[in-house]
Amino acid sequence: MANGTLSESLAELPASITDPLFLFLDHVRLEKGLSDHSVEAYERDLTRYLSTVVQSGINSVEGVRPHDVSGYVRQLADIGLAPSSVARNLTAVRVFHKFLVSEGIAQDNPTENQRPPKVGRKLPEVLTVEEMVALLDQPDTDTALGLRDRALLEMMYGAGLRVSEAIDLKAGQLVFDVGVVRVIGKGNKERIVPIGTQAQAWVERYAGSGRPEIAAHRSPSNVFLNFRGGQLSRMGVYKILRKHVLAAGIGKSVSPHTMRHSFATHLLEGGADLRAVQEMLGHADISTTQIYTHIDREYLKEVHRTFHPRA
Repeated sequence: MANGTLSESLAELPASITDPLFLFLDHVRLEKGLSDHSVEAYERDLTRYLSTVVQSGINSVEGVRPHDVSGYVRQLADIGLAPSSVARNLTAVRVFHKFLVSEGIAQDNPTENQRPPKVGRKLPEVLTVEEMVALLDQPDTDTALGLRDRALLEMMYGAGLRVSEAIDLKAGQLVFDVGVVRVIGKGNKERIVPIGTQAQAWVERYAGSGRPEIAAHRSPSNVFLNFRGGQLSRMGVYKILRKHVLAAGIGKSVSPHTMRHSFATHLLEGGADLRAVQEMLGHADISTTQIYTHIDREYLKEVHRTFHPRA
């Protein structure tokens, strides 16, 4: 996360929140002797945590209660952050609140009985940025089907689409003059998601030269077609993904939903605001205690540009 972006995020928080954070960061830097990388990780994770706390109406570190911490941890898990990353975030929050108590800044530690959320079923693997780049580079873009595959994968990762949203995507939903896609999600609800310059460039290239080669006389208006010119199916997307995962030498179990989990994880690991990622994913109500304020389209685009590896 860029220092300038961190500074802007912190500037929006009250001094009753930021002053204890700065004391903590000085503590781990000067007294604990942690590396710059570790201090930056603490700063990134705690800035997002404290921003979420403030958004729920709490204006001092003393006002944080156990249910606020558990709600935050639950949001991180629900949005698709890897369990190991959720645990790391909780560790940062624990160390911070323990420091506050030891320094007499707060009387109670709201994290004493907190545990990472249990995962009832195994979540899809999350690819690293390097693995994602290797995957996206696999399709042979000298062919029409290769162009389709590259555009499809870039779109799914670039906008965090569900597989159903990708295969149902119509040309009219691509609003490239402002760099967004109108996604029709669960319950027929529409959301506006930035797609980034690389995803847009590949989709435009596919639409201009790849799709016309694949399309048949009675092809549907869907953006992504199968090799016969019909609508691409869920299984078709799975086969396309599996082919390129194997070619990239990625030894993980990867499904179409992995692209969505990776989208969310890479944004959050980069320090993106939790509310913005929730809106891009179309999660309307992750926590009943969280009150979401309106996020305009330009802000979402800026978050996407700042934190997505391929924006």
